[in-house]
Amino acid sequence: MSKRLASLDALRGLTVAGMLLVNDPGSWDHVYWPLEHAAWHGCTPTDLVFPFFLFVMGVSVAWAILPRLEQGAAPAALRNAALWRALRILALGVAINALAMWWLPDRGMRWPGVLQRIGVCFAVVAAFAIYTPRRAWWIAIAVLLIGYTMLLVAGGSLEKWDNIVDHVDGAVFGPYVWERNAVTGQVHDPEGLLSTLPSIASSLFGLCAGAWLRARRPRHLLALGVMAVVLGGLWSLWIPFNKNLWTPSFVLWTAGWATLALLACHWLIDVRGWPAVGRRFGVNAIAAYAGSELMQVALPALGWQEPIYRHGFADWIAPLAGDKAASLAFAIVFVAFWWTVVWWMDRRRIYLKL
Repeated sequence: MSKRLASLDALRGLTVAGMLLVNDPGSWDHVYWPLEHAAWHGCTPTDLVFPFFLFVMGVSVAWAILPRLEQGAAPAALRNAALWRALRILALGVAINALAMWWLPDRGMRWPGVLQRIGVCFAVVAAFAIYTPRRAWWIAIAVLLIGYTMLLVAGGSLEKWDNIVDHVDGAVFGPYVWERNAVTGQVHDPEGLLSTLPSIASSLFGLCAGAWLRARRPRHLLALGVMAVVLGGLWSLWIPFNKNLWTPSFVLWTAGWATLALLACHWLIDVRGWPAVGRRFGVNAIAAYAGSELMQVALPALGWQEPIYRHGFADWIAPLAGDKAASLAFAIVFVAFWWTVVWWMDRRRIYLKL
């Protein structure tokens, strides 16, 4: 069972579409709560999106690398290809941040980011797939989650600015992060260095799930999903869900739901023959996400964002349905625009692989 899965492309595509939807409202002042991240502790539907993507990336590694190893491909060649791809993804993320710093007057340079974390997680998980036995994947997940828990507890606080994760980011990156407290000088980044460790565990969960899916073990996936959700819920009674810190309870909770989503998509699409909704986003995932990030920079830099939103949406939707509806309508049109782009690319068999 090594051919490309339509359900995997669909789940990846739906995740990317979700990323675009929650990242691109017409106005950040008017957003429905399910489309907002939790203010700090907690987990909203929006908080599921990025861990779902990292999980699906792990599943993709299982389907892309493991069959080649079984067919006798040289591990060194697979490693080099994975590392180069990871570096390209990381470099693209840094380049987009640099463009934002240059083009937007209120933005400083930021070294971490979503694409940077994707690149790091991809490199590490690919190395695990190439060089280690499967039991090592589970051991690594346990070590990462337990070790990270010990670090968080040793830090003494889970509050913003005062936790060990933010302290490490401040020491490594200085002010070149997502957010800086103008009064105290403390910094915070939701994709910082230390919190990348448990995000690797999110991708390793996907690698394990992908291997089971290739082995036709849906019952294992069901058990994994349920057990991870339950264990994550119990762990949250001690260390709460927190996407910014990527707490161990958050890893288990989101990996559990991602596993169940993968199983559901596989059953509905691959087994039952339902349409692979989202597939076009899935086969050009990085292109769609990176392109949308560039548009997020270009629209305000060119002075187009505000008039497009005001005249195209807010002026006539807000009086009828409210400001939040107008903001959501802008986000939906934004997603539809990029769906049109990836639809056109798919029709012409253009697939951008970094």
